[in-house]
Amino acid sequence: MDKIRKVIKTGHSLAITIPSKAIKDFGVKEGDSAQVKVNKSRSSLTFSFSGHPRQLSFMDKSAAKEKL
Repeated sequence: MDKIRKVIKTGHSLAITIPSKAIKDFGVKEGDSAQVKVNKSRSSLTFSFSGHPRQLSFMDKSAAKEKL
């Protein structure tokens, strides 16, 4: 489920939207807690949602291109 998402501005913060299919697949709901792990050397963020055993992983565009 590799998708390129745009960073959007929400108020004074930045956000990345979650595709609706991923929301359904992972059972994520508004207000759920998310733990964020930062890997600077890989330019990646990994989000783990509380109560959900699976993870969503987001990486920068250059890292996504390297996978192809």
